[in-house]
Amino acid sequence: MNIYLVGFMGTGKTSVGRQLAKQKGWNFVDLDDLIELQQQRRIVDIFAQEGEAYFRKVEKKILKQVATQKKFVVACGGGIVLDPDNIKLMKKTGILICLRATGEAILKRVSASTHRPILNVAKPRERIELLLKMRAPYYMQADKTIDTSRSSIKQVVAKITRMLSDKK
Repeated sequence: MNIYLVGFMGTGKTSVGRQLAKQKGWNFVDLDDLIELQQQRRIVDIFAQEGEAYFRKVEKKILKQVATQKKFVVACGGGIVLDPDNIKLMKKTGILICLRATGEAILKRVSASTHRPILNVAKPRERIELLLKMRAPYYMQADKTIDTSRSSIKQVVAKITRMLSDKK
């Protein structure tokens, strides 16, 4: 079994994932890092040079590779849930946990970063709110959802750990 962390950018997937994996003694992998490694370029450059459709194809292929592993905590890109095949695969090979946060919390967390191609727009706040609304039905397909808006990484990891022990 694997634990797949999904959710919008800035909800804490990577930070929480690293900490959770460490606590469980599992491996941690960030799909975006694997994509950059395999493609030998940054995601922002993949989007600029090849477009989102190409990126999603690569993302799907790498998810399939990771899904063959066991005891991995996987931080997924924010849009991975847009493909129903990805959701099916993650549910089949593990538990799907959605981390969510308010638009305000997300903007605060990601405003300093320059590597987020989706936010390279004139009104990032409006863009975040729009994408959150559009992706909500996809994120709702997760097995569990945790709001990270007002929680520390440690608190979120504790919630996930409790959730997993309740599931047994």
